Amino acid sequence: MLHLLHRARTCGARWLRRPHLPRTRAGRRRLVQAGMAACVLALLPATWLRLAADGRLHTTADVPRTEVAVVFGAGLWDGEPSPYLAHRLDAAAELYRAGRIEVVLVTGDNSREEYDEPDAMRAYLTRHGVPAARIVSDYAGFDTWDSCVRAKKIFGVDRAVLISQGFHIRRAVTLCRAAGVSSYGVGVDDRHDLTWYYGGTREILAAGKAALDAVFRPDPHFLGPREPGVRRALDDIRAPAAAR
Repeated sequence: MLHLLHRARTCGARWLRRPHLPRTRAGRRRLVQAGMAACVLALLPATWLRLAADGRLHTTADVPRTEVAVVFGAGLWDGEPSPYLAHRLDAAAELYRAGRIEVVLVTGDNSREEYDEPDAMRAYLTRHGVPAARIVSDYAGFDTWDSCVRAKKIFGVDRAVLISQGFHIRRAVTLCRAAGVSSYGVGVDDRHDLTWYYGGTREILAAGKAALDAVFRPDPHFLGPREPGVRRALDDIRAPAAAR
């Protein structure tokens, strides 16, 4: 038994040993080059997102006037928008009050009965002065790509202002443009806390998926028939003007 235990400890020690580095200068150089190449490849999608969104990012004060704004979900706390999501909705309400947008499409997760981002977003916006008739809900915006594709194919949005945090807005703009929505982005400022840095780190990883989505253009988890909510809201706005 002692002999078996000794052999087990010996095998375990071998597994825990530090891997051997190349002994030659050429081998070490190739190892460094391989590491550098891996880093470059890992950062290429994030660099692509940054370049693709250049010239498309604005503030609430200077974003071009656009009929539709899209607000992406960012989590609920006890059924209410998280602070990050609330800041996105605050920006949408500010744009509406300033007359820079006319309709808000809220897109988020409602994959289970007890979790309903779009309805929580709608309720928040109505409390902050946006009429319910000007708010349209997308209940199957499970990720950024799904939200962008559904905005185009389901809700008929061709041009939109996208609202999210700064660490996410470039990906949102790039993916919506890939989905056929001419987009401008408003990056909402937030305190650079742990959540902010987590979001920024996550974006580096999400950039790889974004590149695959833009290239292969997969269908969303749910597509379904076209919904007239956005068009109906815009028609209702225009009807009084046409009657005059």
